[in-house]
Amino acid sequence: MQITTAAKALKELGHVTRLAIYRQVVRAGHQGIPVGEIQDRLDIPGSTLSHHISSLTSANLLTQRREGRTLYCVAQYEHLEGVIGFLQDECCIDESCSDDSCSETP
Repeated sequence: MQITTAAKALKELGHVTRLAIYRQVVRAGHQGIPVGEIQDRLDIPGSTLSHHISSLTSANLLTQRREGRTLYCVAQYEHLEGVIGFLQDECCIDESCSDDSCSETP
């Protein structure tokens, strides 16, 4: 993952309301969650919710799908895992250690 892609995702998740929305979407699993349910759970006005969902979508953190009249938000888990991996891959990389004091992470 490129640093600009990770930065965009982290920027969008750096907003309290967007992070709360994203947590609801991630909790819902692969089937997603209706937008109306997010609105009810978080007590967010529809126009505000729409703005934040658009920001999360532009960062490839979620997608939307329509079933009849219901609009669902679905987490893009692969992208989320990429962002997390981007950070984890750099963890302690510059830390020096001897062969005996370091071990590979399983």
